Amino acid sequence: MTAVRCPVCGHLFTKESTDAFPFCSVRCRQIDLGRWLDEAYGLPAESDEEPDEFPEVEEL
Repeated sequence: MTAVRCPVCGHLFTKESTDAFPFCSVRCRQIDLGRWLDEAYGLPAESDEEPDEFPEVEEL
């Protein structure tokens, strides 16, 4: 059995010891969900700059 670390609290646990994997507990899973809903996490945004020219589109 390999120990893994909970991404929320850092607790070491085995995958078989919880139903909330990859979290160590349901509480940590709920904390993580709350962080996403509060927008504490985010995905990197792409550049807001638009290209100067758009490529030509071939007509059908």
